[in-house]
Amino acid sequence: MKIICIGLNYKKHAMEMGMTLPTEPIVFLKPDSSILKNNKPFFLPGFSSMIQYEAEIIIKISKLGKGIPVKYAHRYYDELTVGIDITARDIQSRNITAGLPWELSKGFDGAAPLGRFIPVSSFTDINNINFRLEINGNVVQMANTSDMIFNVDEIIAYLSEFFTLKTGDLIFTGTPSGVGTLKKKDNLVAFIEDDPLLDFMIR
Repeated sequence: MKIICIGLNYKKHAMEMGMTLPTEPIVFLKPDSSILKNNKPFFLPGFSSMIQYEAEIIIKISKLGKGIPVKYAHRYYDELTVGIDITARDIQSRNITAGLPWELSKGFDGAAPLGRFIPVSSFTDINNINFRLEINGNVVQMANTSDMIFNVDEIIAYLSEFFTLKTGDLIFTGTPSGVGTLKKKDNLVAFIEDDPLLDFMIR
């Protein structure tokens, strides 16, 4: 099972990070050991002083696919959720400056909390889904999937040029603006529309 992530897929997030808008999807991977399920707490690691949250819509691949045309991409997923791409921002910034990969800043243990998956068929249009993240009862990120630079089907088509997509693979589709730093005792609750799919604590 692969965890494939898309970076800088919302214009305002790219702007807040001081980055140029991408002309094709920016791709990185997380190992399966980064998955955090069942609302278990996330423990702040000692190797970073700037652990940040990035709420994202996550797509689960439902069947094997390679070289998938955009017009058929919708046939390759049937569930989605909201999750968090937890990032060691200080390590990421240092590695970007040095021209090094992002994996150490994105792929550490517990860095991919997942919410409860729900059927894609619950929605009329996957390109018009509201989601948000609340921390301690305050909304810190809010967006609609229509705000993506590359939509879900475009992402799947692009990825399938390089990777064979397999049943159970997860695709993190990018985060909107509003990212920030986590601290102990924070309570994160992530919603799709008004359905709270993820609720966990920072320890």
